[in-house]
Amino acid sequence: MRIIREQSVWQLTFMPRFFPVNAYLVEEGDSLTLIDAALPYSVKGILQAAQRIGKPIARIVLTHAHGDHVGALDALKRALPGAAVHISARDARLLAGDKGLDPNEPPTDIRGGVPKPGKIRTKPDVLLEDGDRIGSLLAISTPGHTPGSMSFFDTRSRALIAGDAMQTRGGVAVTGQLKPWFPFPAMATWNKEAALDSVRKLKELKPSLLAVGHGRMLKEPGPAIDRAIAEAERNILS
Repeated sequence: MRIIREQSVWQLTFMPRFFPVNAYLVEEGDSLTLIDAALPYSVKGILQAAQRIGKPIARIVLTHAHGDHVGALDALKRALPGAAVHISARDARLLAGDKGLDPNEPPTDIRGGVPKPGKIRTKPDVLLEDGDRIGSLLAISTPGHTPGSMSFFDTRSRALIAGDAMQTRGGVAVTGQLKPWFPFPAMATWNKEAALDSVRKLKELKPSLLAVGHGRMLKEPGPAIDRAIAEAERNILS
């Protein structure tokens, strides 16, 4: 596991050389918020990182319900029974194994490693909607990779933890745009048009830091986000 700190954000990367999967610890005054639960074996590393920082994990927040973001959830909840689990109301259905679409959603299949029904036993404590607050974090609805994907914006530092709304591994890209050196986020994306709209929304926040599910953190990411949006527009709208 690799650990990198930027501002109040600690990036924990599992399998950093081959298939980097990131979880994040965000420092609050007396506690930590864990964003994403990575892979099933990640629980030990996550708990050790919190011990190293010296603060307890008080909240577990999920960007979306794919297996590489919720893999250690059940083990973490057993180790941290008091930590409230947050996920969007929409992706709570995916977490339970329900891949059905709402009538108003684009009729494209939900892709990626959605847990099978009953595989994840942990039930969310908080169902998030756009604009909710979790400590210093603002929850932002960013559908595209999954219908209920969410990003989280630290209102103190303008750090943006965007889950798989974007990737930096293999090249900075809006999710759904294929990067040959790391094609997996694109292959697991539900709807490219919605993903593009979501990143346009994130751009308006003018983040100071971009932290994603796959790849290194990017400081002052505005120009890179602009380029990624332009590339996605060319590919989708042309």
